[in-house]
Amino acid sequence: MSGNLLQNCNALAEDCGLSGEMFGPRSSDAQLNNSGTVFVPTRFVWPYGGRRVLLSGSFTRWLDHIPMSPMEGSPTIFQVIYNLTPGYHQFKFFVDGEWRHDEHQPFVTGNYGVVNTIFLAREPEIIPAFFNPENPGRSNMEVDNDLFLPEAIPRISQADVDLSRNRISVFLSTHTAYELLPESGKVIALDINLPVKQAFDILYEQGISVAPLWDFRKGQFVGVLSALDFILILRELGNHGSNLTEEELETHTISAWKQGKLYLNRQIDGNLSSYSRQLVHAGPQDSLKDVALKLLQNKVSAVPIIHSSSQDGSHPQLLHLASLSGILKCVCRHFRHSSSSLPILQQPICSIPLGTWVPKIGEPSGKPIAMLRPNASLSSALSLLVQADVSSIPIVDDSDSLLDIYCRSDITALAKDRAYAQIPLDNLNVHQALQLGQDASSPYGFFNGQRCQMCLRSDPLQKVMERLATPGVRRVVIVEAGSKRVEGIISLSDVFSFLLG
Repeated sequence: MSGNLLQNCNALAEDCGLSGEMFGPRSSDAQLNNSGTVFVPTRFVWPYGGRRVLLSGSFTRWLDHIPMSPMEGSPTIFQVIYNLTPGYHQFKFFVDGEWRHDEHQPFVTGNYGVVNTIFLAREPEIIPAFFNPENPGRSNMEVDNDLFLPEAIPRISQADVDLSRNRISVFLSTHTAYELLPESGKVIALDINLPVKQAFDILYEQGISVAPLWDFRKGQFVGVLSALDFILILRELGNHGSNLTEEELETHTISAWKQGKLYLNRQIDGNLSSYSRQLVHAGPQDSLKDVALKLLQNKVSAVPIIHSSSQDGSHPQLLHLASLSGILKCVCRHFRHSSSSLPILQQPICSIPLGTWVPKIGEPSGKPIAMLRPNASLSSALSLLVQADVSSIPIVDDSDSLLDIYCRSDITALAKDRAYAQIPLDNLNVHQALQLGQDASSPYGFFNGQRCQMCLRSDPLQKVMERLATPGVRRVVIVEAGSKRVEGIISLSDVFSFLLG
């Protein structure tokens, strides 16, 4: 490397807040192997602390993780020296299980999310323009994806995929639904003869979106009332030709709704309603795998865990409501400290056939992702939830950047101050509907937990699984770093379909 280029690189590194060693290895340090390839010892530094820091990049084909060591006398600064060939390289730091980049070093965004960059060249004229000292860091989306090398996206063998699936399947098969039961808590069941309006109010007040239904006459649980029921009821109320009025909610019972006096066997958006089917439930001794398959196959968000001490099933006890989120939490907890036994966990989600993604330019169009603008009417949002058969819809701006998310469970917010009876659904937009459910004491306006769970396409599957294991979360929105433009969506059912596939 010429002396002028070394000075230029060192000056550039200082402008970027980096040590000169990183971009300015001396030419005498370069090594030549037997094949004539030049290698330059390059120092990488992570100065932000952590317990365990690893380095990975295009120079390891994103497959190997290089351990970094704390500097003597400075335990929060980690470093490693690695031989690089001249040229353009990308890298990231894996800090305590999280992919990180250093915002004080040059960085770009592309197929592998936000990555730091380094360019080692023999001639000054081939240094890329984006290493201009006036623009050391770059978080916008103007970088051409062609700059990213094909090997930057790691590949995993089918054998490793099968190994991971088998170990998860064995875990789920050898653990039971009993392990889902919390140490303390409450489970709410509704009398099937309860008026629909009162049930609506209870779900809102208790902050839940699903409740099992109890029939005193039969002495058993007979079904589940969910947020979807209320969506259908409110859409029926908004139907000008409907015989159902708001007053009827005061006297009309859940039983009447479920037995079809209002909508059973009628066509809803072209699909026959299936909400009158038999109750799907599980026992405490059922395996977690069986419970997960019941949830997937029946396309329900929760199944009651019911125990009966008698052989004829009488005197049933409601123990818990099992969900894919709860099962995933067990998986994450079990493999958290042995993630190396599941090679698939560290695989970036962009390289796994998982979820629904916005097609790239030139790609054949697949299943579109349902999205809404904040000024869309609540009526259209509810229709889209039913028609698309999804549990939540991203709310985006004109550039498809994520603003918020509207979930089925948000419908219960309309029970607050009987808003559903005072404001026609066509006159209420999605943004206003979300404001109804905001907690005035919360600076973020969250309702029933975290509003939006986001990840980058470069994030490992383990991170996505941990986000989905958050109670009340059913989907993670994949966004572009910086712009938060929606790139895809991964749901709980997507993850379990993949892992149990």
